[in-house]
Amino acid sequence: MSETNEGVLYVVATPIGNLEDLSARAARVLSEVDRIAAEDTRHTQRLLRHLGIERPLVSLHEHNEAARAEWLRERLAAGEQLALVSDAGTPLISDPGFVLVRELRRSGFRVVPVPGACALVAALSVAGLPTDRFLFEGFLPAKSTARRRQLEADAERTETRVFYESPHRIRDLLADLEATLGARRVVLARELTKTFETLLEGTPGELLARMAEDPDQTRGEFVVMVAGAAAAELAADAAEGEALIAAMLAEGVGVKSAAAVATRLLGGRRKQWYQLALTQQSEAP
Repeated sequence: MSETNEGVLYVVATPIGNLEDLSARAARVLSEVDRIAAEDTRHTQRLLRHLGIERPLVSLHEHNEAARAEWLRERLAAGEQLALVSDAGTPLISDPGFVLVRELRRSGFRVVPVPGACALVAALSVAGLPTDRFLFEGFLPAKSTARRRQLEADAERTETRVFYESPHRIRDLLADLEATLGARRVVLARELTKTFETLLEGTPGELLARMAEDPDQTRGEFVVMVAGAAAAELAADAAEGEALIAAMLAEGVGVKSAAAVATRLLGGRRKQWYQLALTQQSEAP
């Protein structure tokens, strides 16, 4: 804790399931700050009660963050020590807090991380997929059309891609992964650090079949990790796409339609296939 009278915001990671994952430092900070900004005060109150801590709580969520940031800035200006927590894991990682942290840093206040649990990092550490580079995309759009568009836009990325997903949409996401990425390797981390923690690995189709056999595998919160595109896969898709588009153009199919078909069958970006079709059309005798 700060030994001066200057206001400080501590960004405190809390457990994603197992309460033993809360660090001793995090518990001490939560017990010593003047007040705690929490995504859901009822949820955080249960954690504090478990720790035997009593501290004033104030709500800070996606709907009130902008307005609350100014009020909390005034508390810091008065010399208070504050903590920011989310319902589970590290604040700001697909959780509220970005606006508050940005505004406080711009105002010259210290913002101090108190590291701890994070579902993203925990899942990657046990997935067996490359982690030297990865692309975290949080929650994908709820609608299938928009979701597939985003999946296709990054289909050629070679990094491991990571998403968060809820139980009521996990099957829809797997279906869209199968439609856009085919038999790409996927690892599902479910209910991390909790009683029914599970890791499942396979193609999207295999994982859908597993869930059909055992509906319990759709329960809980998911971290979805997808293997990046391999260089050989990209080369094969490019060669197949060139041949496919050439055949369609030879049969009189328009450039736009040829690009749409290539995108649907091979994935990737429609703009890429459209440019290829334009090039082939201009080079045709």
